[in-house]
Amino acid sequence: MKSFLTTLLLLLLAEFSYAQYTEVINSRRPGFSDSPYAVGTKVYQVEAGLFYKDVGGYLYYDPNLQQTFSYSGASIGSDIMLRTGQFFEPLEFSLDMAVVNENRDFSRPAVYSKSSFGFSKLTVGAKYMVYKPEYADKSKEIRSWKARHSFDKKRLIPAVGVYAGLNTNLLTELHKNPEGMSPRFGIYTQNDLSNRLIVLFNFIADKVFTNEAENSYIATVTYTLHEKWSIFGENQGFFRKNVPNDFQFGAGGAYLINPNMQADLSARMIFDERGDNTYLIGGGISWRLDKHKDKIIVGEVENNDASIMPKEKKSFWNTITFGLFSGKKSSSTGKIRNVKTSKVKTRSLEPPVNKKAQKARKKQNKMQVKQNKKKEKAEKKSNKK
Repeated sequence: MKSFLTTLLLLLLAEFSYAQYTEVINSRRPGFSDSPYAVGTKVYQVEAGLFYKDVGGYLYYDPNLQQTFSYSGASIGSDIMLRTGQFFEPLEFSLDMAVVNENRDFSRPAVYSKSSFGFSKLTVGAKYMVYKPEYADKSKEIRSWKARHSFDKKRLIPAVGVYAGLNTNLLTELHKNPEGMSPRFGIYTQNDLSNRLIVLFNFIADKVFTNEAENSYIATVTYTLHEKWSIFGENQGFFRKNVPNDFQFGAGGAYLINPNMQADLSARMIFDERGDNTYLIGGGISWRLDKHKDKIIVGEVENNDASIMPKEKKSFWNTITFGLFSGKKSSSTGKIRNVKTSKVKTRSLEPPVNKKAQKARKKQNKMQVKQNKKKEKAEKKSNKK
């Protein structure tokens, strides 16, 4: 049991080091699916847009009134999502809401109309990344063209995040849940199949433990056409207790205005088991206030060379206490020493000399000189005769 708890604790501590922050804004728009990645600590992000929705013959059963209702209608509104990362890199808090002006024309059980203005959705929640895969950097592969361009099978392993939220009931009469507040849970996955192609899956249980409970899935594929342009396609399916199942198909695109701002446009059609046709069009803006900073230790460096600064390592205790008891760090921490060349001993790289061999060669050379002289004298005598 102790070994299991130790392993679990080590896994949780490892999660704190996952880097979530990106240099470019990471927005959920224009699709409905969510990524397992958080926005990063000290990042405050707003994703807002306008939409128009035209509803066909929507049919549902109210178990409280024990009646079947059918209506068609139209609504115009704004959906807004506030996101921020706090405490840990993998952790994100969000507020998801929508304000609508809606008109409904009922045909069952009687002919009448209703209209409302206010919140149709108001959900607070938190998301946490459970697992982040590591991919091979193919750009560093220079020895093999095949290895550089081959598919990395590790990309089939998705990043995984979990979500838990609370649906408040501060909604209009048309959208109130008769049973009050309800929880919402989700599992998010993401596969970066390449640097351009991304696949996301969301599995969501909404309004749990109520008669309006629904389960849904979202499958989204996004593709980056250019540094600033991207497109997406999406399929979403709903499975409800008292309402026939319906399926949505959406598409759209996004344009990166700058690293902290993105604009988008999308459209979707909704088909259900009754053959109703409902459509929705919308567009919006995502913007973030980037206060994220990588904490480093600035130490004293000899010769005023501060080109290399080691990163600060936060302990688990300092993390959960927000650094309140971390104390002061000595200036010697992170200090980088330069080696002065004047104090470094150098050694000649000349090959070693064999003194005995040198003497033998000199002696041999002298003997050779004497012999040459004797030969010259003998030749001169023979020439005189």
